[in-house]
Amino acid sequence: MSHPQTTGAPRLSPLSTLIFASRWLQLPLYLGLILAQGVYVFLFGKELWHLIHEARGLGEQQIMLIVLGLIDVVMISNLLVMVIVGGYETFVSRLRLEGHPDQPEWLSHVNASVLKVKLAMAIIGISSIHLLKTFIAAGTLNGLPFCPPELLATAAANIGATRCSTLTTDGVLWQTIIHCVFILSAIGIAWTDKLMTNVSAKREHEAHH
Repeated sequence: MSHPQTTGAPRLSPLSTLIFASRWLQLPLYLGLILAQGVYVFLFGKELWHLIHEARGLGEQQIMLIVLGLIDVVMISNLLVMVIVGGYETFVSRLRLEGHPDQPEWLSHVNASVLKVKLAMAIIGISSIHLLKTFIAAGTLNGLPFCPPELLATAAANIGATRCSTLTTDGVLWQTIIHCVFILSAIGIAWTDKLMTNVSAKREHEAHH
């Protein structure tokens, strides 16, 4: 009488087991990012309270900048979620969320390349918010002198109500250039990923024929 053969995970050598288990060294890093997200939740609550508490005394431009700051915090939080969930799923261990009603749509097909492109797009979104805030604040320049160090914090908190500016023309220009570099980098990453995907698909097609 023959016994059915059992199939299981292949046995690894001690060195292979050690190297493969080293991926768990990343776990404290992801836990640290979860704590960082908690800090951003606190920051969001603080800025929201400031907006509600000071709403009567704030101008339209100041309210817009605070709201953009809140959106910025949310987008950074989304970036953290992408890194924590996608990075853990890709590099550490499976989360086994198949069939879970709250499974993120993008997690079902995430890999290192997809995660890289999504992170690049998220960074561009965050940079766009910062650039928009800069352009709004730049509208108050109008030849105002640059704030001395002792007034920088006050000027940053009271855009439109101070007699000096925290921005310079060169600073706005460089921020725009950096944002354009982010966009070009994301395009390059996406293009490289597409090339690698096409080459891999071509090799699989040739292997089956």
